[in-house]
Amino acid sequence: MTAAKFERSREALVKDFSDVLVEAESLLKQAARETGDKATDLRSQVEAKLRTAKLRLGELQDEALDSAKAAARVTDDYVHDNPWQAIGVSAAIGFLVGLVIARR
Repeated sequence: MTAAKFERSREALVKDFSDVLVEAESLLKQAARETGDKATDLRSQVEAKLRTAKLRLGELQDEALDSAKAAARVTDDYVHDNPWQAIGVSAAIGFLVGLVIARR
């Protein structure tokens, strides 16, 4: 998953959750005013919407996990194919971190 695709998915998820929360709030307010079967029906609608949002969040979590695993595999392959470059980059990063820490 590319960064742009992940960002679009994240934005869509945030919008979906925002919409679900607005609808759930509205339905809960209606349920508070209603009694009996209508209130039960409204509560069921809220539960259904929250279940849907939870499933969507799980899907996005799975996509993010798959993406992280793929990135780890690519990194592992690169390090195995180019060990000296990986050592050089790691040493440079360590040196820079050391400089930053020493300045404090």
